[in-house]
Amino acid sequence: MNHFQPVALEHASRLVNHGPTVLVTSADGARRNVMAAAWSMPVEFTPPRIAVVIDKRTYTRELVAASGAFGICLPGTALVDLTYALGNTSGRTLDKFERHGIAASRGPVLGMPLLEAGCAAWLECRLIREPHTEDAYDTCFGEVVAAAADARIFAGGHWLFREDNADLQTIHHLGGGNFVRAGGTLRAEPL
Repeated sequence: MNHFQPVALEHASRLVNHGPTVLVTSADGARRNVMAAAWSMPVEFTPPRIAVVIDKRTYTRELVAASGAFGICLPGTALVDLTYALGNTSGRTLDKFERHGIAASRGPVLGMPLLEAGCAAWLECRLIREPHTEDAYDTCFGEVVAAAADARIFAGGHWLFREDNADLQTIHHLGGGNFVRAGGTLRAEPL
């Protein structure tokens, strides 16, 4: 059963607002790749735009530059080992999707490979080209053109971190292969 539901674009920034480790997907023709990234964040609400750090020397960056698009997938705790492996191998010499048996669907707008199994959400992004910074910086900006999330953990524009969805809770890289999962939500009350 597919639990993914479209996310209103005005809520898309909430998918990455809490700083999760993400999987960046890219494709150009028959070439494709997926990598882990610890630094991503929303930068604008309307239209929704995000930033993600992708080293300019990587295969992913090459594919993003060639296609003008990328995907952002939010792995849950069930994918912590895969996420770490994807962040520590290059896709230049092997197809990481094949090597790790990763199933991907095509994004609805740009056709980017998107992961749902084991992920809490995905965003499909059109690269915002910044000619004066492309050679100098590793940060890439993207306009979110489509987004979806697993309704068991994100619904009505809000995260729902509960004990019964721990496998879908997002992960946050602490360095050296150490991660922490989101959870234990607190609600602020007026003072």
